[in-house]
Amino acid sequence: MPKVALHAAQSRADASGPATGRKKLSAVTTRRTYDRWKRLFDVLGALLVLLLGAPLMAVVALVVLVAHGRPVLFRHTRPGLHGELFDVVKFRTMRHPDPARGLVDDADRLTRVGRWLRASSLDELPEFWNVLRGEMSVVGPRPHLVQYLSLYNPEQARRHEVRPGITGLAQVRGRNALDWGAKFAYDVEYVDRRSFLFDLRIVLATVWVVLSRQGISAPGAATWHEFTGNPPVQAPAGDDDSAHRR
Repeated sequence: MPKVALHAAQSRADASGPATGRKKLSAVTTRRTYDRWKRLFDVLGALLVLLLGAPLMAVVALVVLVAHGRPVLFRHTRPGLHGELFDVVKFRTMRHPDPARGLVDDADRLTRVGRWLRASSLDELPEFWNVLRGEMSVVGPRPHLVQYLSLYNPEQARRHEVRPGITGLAQVRGRNALDWGAKFAYDVEYVDRRSFLFDLRIVLATVWVVLSRQGISAPGAATWHEFTGNPPVQAPAGDDDSAHRR
């Protein structure tokens, strides 16, 4: 799949001296070493879920077929590692758009079965195939829409330094109830803190979030509010041209 250009991350000057620089370099090396092991864990985890979960996935597929018809699976292009595009695979939770029947918005198209699938996160099970293919990881920032790429600031674009995940730090800190700024902040925090123990804590926390059905949708929305970009930075008072001309 093609790659989409991302904002170049801003370089960070190390003003704390060479000792701090060596410490940061060591942390980066540790994370990169873990990334190689993480891929092995992802493959083993995906195989385990796909094999043991096959009967459950067959039942869910049948329910979706009866409720929504064909196709059972929903495919959508999303940006992954370094902005490379791939097709994420999920169980369908919505009816096809049909303006004649008033099926236009997400709230109208989302079915009762779809709400149950989203609340239980069963719609995410086919994404383990994406993990097996190397397009996703079990833990990482959730893959968002392609059109968001041009709206990220350089710090937010760092979320693409790792593979997107089925679950992530933002998902256990509020899920869709978070605003976009908080989601991106947690995504970048994960990029900087990723480790085996951190991933394990996120996976265990995900179980509780799913069972408690927290943050399934954004306040006032059937699913989430669209990301429309970052607000412009306001100039400090007194820095406008008129102030300089006085």
